[in-house]
Amino acid sequence: MSTGSANAPETAPAAEAPSTAEAPNTAEAAAEAVPRVRRGRPGYDRAQVLEIAVRLFNEQGYDATSVSSLAEELGLSKAAMYHHFASKEQILEIALDDALSGLEAVLDGALADERLPAATQLVTVIEGAVHVLASRLPQVTLLLRVHGNSEIERAALERRRIFDQRVARLVETAQREGVLRADIRPSVATRLMFGMINSIIEWYRPGHTSLTADKLAADVTRVIFDGLRAG
Repeated sequence: MSTGSANAPETAPAAEAPSTAEAPNTAEAAAEAVPRVRRGRPGYDRAQVLEIAVRLFNEQGYDATSVSSLAEELGLSKAAMYHHFASKEQILEIALDDALSGLEAVLDGALADERLPAATQLVTVIEGAVHVLASRLPQVTLLLRVHGNSEIERAALERRRIFDQRVARLVETAQREGVLRADIRPSVATRLMFGMINSIIEWYRPGHTSLTADKLAADVTRVIFDGLRAG
């Protein structure tokens, strides 16, 4: 992991007069095959720019990916990039918030019904976390690879720390209820559980496997609660 300081934010330059080269040409757009990168601002909406940026952050590292290299990958000018986002930092913040909000919503939902046993709530959290990872794989991957080199990264890591603490308290409650073994610290149990869940980013590719998110979540839950021993 890198421990260097974060790069200074890249801010938007003064607005440029629109170029006729950037004007959409419907006839040409309809005629040409869709390449990996389409040229010109009209080829991308905000969500697509975000998706490609997160992919580059994961492939190259956030600090190593400049606005210039992102614009080049998209086939856009830097001015057109700033049409969608004010800075590289804003893209990072949105992507990390997407991952964290998904995890936090799962935990909030599991804890909403206080009548449920803690173990049942914990199962809901584990299954939900796997589904968040599967559905937001690039964003969660980015979250797990940030190093705290910037204020945005440190804020994300703090949110993740609070999430882990809340899950650990849920584990502790399940231990007191006698459902989980009590000879493992709740914080350690939480780290071990999410260590397994987080490792999924290294090998799970939803578009290239018959293993569905539902089946994966069920498998993870069985391993955590029942182990691999038969019988």
